[in-house]
Amino acid sequence: MSLTLGQIVEKLGGELIGSKEQIVNAIAPLNSAVEDEISFLSNPLYAQELDSTKAGCVILTKEQFELSRSSGENPNLAFILSDKPYLYFAYLTQLWRTLNPIHSSVESPIHPTAVIDPTAVVQSGARVGPYCVVGAGAVIGERTWLKSTVNVAHGCKIGSDCILHPGVVIGADGFGFAPNQGTWVKIEQLGSVVIGNHVEIGANTCIDRGALGDTVIGDGVKLDNFIQIAHNVRIGPHTAMAAFVGVSGSTVIGAHCTVAGGAGFVGHIEIADRVNIGAKAVITRSITQAGNYGGYYPFDSDSAWKKNAAILRQLSTLRDKIKSLMGGSIK
Repeated sequence: MSLTLGQIVEKLGGELIGSKEQIVNAIAPLNSAVEDEISFLSNPLYAQELDSTKAGCVILTKEQFELSRSSGENPNLAFILSDKPYLYFAYLTQLWRTLNPIHSSVESPIHPTAVIDPTAVVQSGARVGPYCVVGAGAVIGERTWLKSTVNVAHGCKIGSDCILHPGVVIGADGFGFAPNQGTWVKIEQLGSVVIGNHVEIGANTCIDRGALGDTVIGDGVKLDNFIQIAHNVRIGPHTAMAAFVGVSGSTVIGAHCTVAGGAGFVGHIEIADRVNIGAKAVITRSITQAGNYGGYYPFDSDSAWKKNAAILRQLSTLRDKIKSLMGGSIK
């Protein structure tokens, strides 16, 4: 289904520079969009693509628009001005999905291959996809969507308006074993997993049930693919994690944090609200202050780690200088 620029601005706001009647048939990147498609510019690094884009309309800030006009390129290009082009783009994708739904209106919300225990609760508007399994006593909230092959184990609770992508496992046993004369004795995992509202969990991510208490995922949390959340972890509202993050047991992560790909956390530590962790950092101690932290092992504040990394790159040169000053007496 198509939209006119006038319809887009009517629903989402913004200032239109161009014809309200112009038709938009798709959303596309700046470097590949054509005249019946709309794109956006949020990162200044891609500003030069405005000069060559074939898009019919671009969403951008007023400042970016004024710079593009001064170049004199693409005089027929339409614009929608927004203070936050990337956010506007996000809302536009949602509008587009409502007009071009994935599901047929007559499609059953529960796929015939899904296995749902009679004691489980699947609330109004929820969808359970092909080959999903919902265990005894589990609760699936309103308008939550379990895509194919999602497994929600017994007693786990998922809030409303969540999306779980293919292969997600909620409520597998946490990794708990007691040593006994060279062997391992299983510790039964008696807790559950409780997931809030508006949570999205990427493909093949696993969230283990608690050993005694529950593993808790707060409202609005966004988890990418291939993430491991161990038993009794607690993640605060609106925290986002990229792929391959691993969080060890009983770690508490605050609200509004971001964790880049491949980062890891040892167990039993606490991370403050609004902490941003860089890619592949290994967090070995609690973080009590908001801010940016990164680097490989050992991690540090982002600014301190970059300074130390710069010094490390010069160690060989510094060694040679010291050796020369000392008459070659050091090895």
